[in-house]
Amino acid sequence: MIRQPESAGSPLVVLGKIVSVHGIRGAVKVYSHTDPLDNVLDYPEWTIRRGDEQRQVSVVAGRVQGRILVVQLKGLADRDQALELVDWEICVPRSELPELEDGEFYWYQLEGLQVVTLDGKLFGRIDHLLETGSNDVMVVKPCAGSIDQRERLLPYLPDLYVKHIDLAAGIMQVDWDPEF
Repeated sequence: MIRQPESAGSPLVVLGKIVSVHGIRGAVKVYSHTDPLDNVLDYPEWTIRRGDEQRQVSVVAGRVQGRILVVQLKGLADRDQALELVDWEICVPRSELPELEDGEFYWYQLEGLQVVTLDGKLFGRIDHLLETGSNDVMVVKPCAGSIDQRERLLPYLPDLYVKHIDLAAGIMQVDWDPEF
């Protein structure tokens, strides 16, 4: 998942999280929100963040190991140093993300959009997206003006259910039965 946090007036996008340490030489295990997961290694400089604290780090090396990455960061020489970085988010400036083709969107662009049916009924706003084995799923939470107070899980399938996205207007139109 790619989320859009704002930091000190400079927009950052979260690409992953340091979740653990690996070995005794200062390597860290990274959960990546990118697809494929090793795309996070395309960014040699990361801003890592936990709460209000931020640091700049440089990637020395990294490799895929199962569903995570094992990454060596410059200046980390032992396990104790690496432990200090567990639970830090990995961010890059939004401006460094590659341009997308027409009709493609980053998750952070979809979060916050109002979700309406073809006949204009408001379900709510996209809170976040989930990655599943078959397709991504939008978590839509009710907001002011919603037809009810139900949280909905809608498949993100652009040609099937998602009919129109207007980022400027902040609206996504879906073909989805409100009773489902």
